[in-house]
Amino acid sequence: MKNTDKNEQTITGLEKEIQTDFQKSMSYGDYLHLDKILTSQHRCSDHHDEMLFIVIHQASELWMKLILHELTAATESIRQNRLEPSFKMLSRVSRIQQQLIQSWNVLSTLTPAEYMEFRDKLGQSSGFQSYQNRLIEFALGNKNVHTLSVYQHQTDLYEQMQQALHEPSIYDAAINALVTRGLPIDQEAISRDWSQRYEPNASVEEAWLTVYRDVEQYWDLYELGEKLVDIGHQQQLWRFNHMTTVERIIGNKQGTGGSSGVTYLKRALDQHFFPELWSLRTKL
Repeated sequence: MKNTDKNEQTITGLEKEIQTDFQKSMSYGDYLHLDKILTSQHRCSDHHDEMLFIVIHQASELWMKLILHELTAATESIRQNRLEPSFKMLSRVSRIQQQLIQSWNVLSTLTPAEYMEFRDKLGQSSGFQSYQNRLIEFALGNKNVHTLSVYQHQTDLYEQMQQALHEPSIYDAAINALVTRGLPIDQEAISRDWSQRYEPNASVEEAWLTVYRDVEQYWDLYELGEKLVDIGHQQQLWRFNHMTTVERIIGNKQGTGGSSGVTYLKRALDQHFFPELWSLRTKL
């Protein structure tokens, strides 16, 4: 009994140190605004599995917000010729992408029959309309002015998307880093229309080949190239898992937003990021 009493006193003593009065201080829930986050899941049907559908997409949007936060800072760091700080940010982006890829595995527990119970309640809303996913694509160099029409009904957002469309991508910043180090790059690859999707350039490939053939001299550029390859690879895996999850749940039905669904997602897989970082591998 004595040992028990002592243990209880120790536990009680520890518990007394825990903060319990938050009348004048910030709590965990206050800091994270959990009252807003956890009350933002509004089902349009009474079906049990709609909650899964909502939470997966809301959580994905939060991860995408963090990706954009990191990509923006990494791009600025590269522009300032401060490559090393960008490596940590880009590594974090790659880890976040892994979380997004895994989320499709959770969503795939939704069966076709279950989804059909509430799909018609979604109206014309679709993941195709995710502006954060579009901003990520823009930041990685996959620009498409036609996709902006989806956001015309939101003036502020439309202007934000227009601005992102006309800004250099992280790959443009990386190419400029090659120039800064004295590697010859065609002017058309340096001063181009940033609103257009990046197209492969022979001089850029040759510059990257120089880097990869002399890793010791260009270690930081080599590391940058590999960080970008990681991100491009993860983005392709995310696209693939997206496509297969959609196919598993709705087959070849048209998407709720009007797209061709799986067919559209399969076409997206043909749009590669950072092309010279992939093509150089054949020539090394």
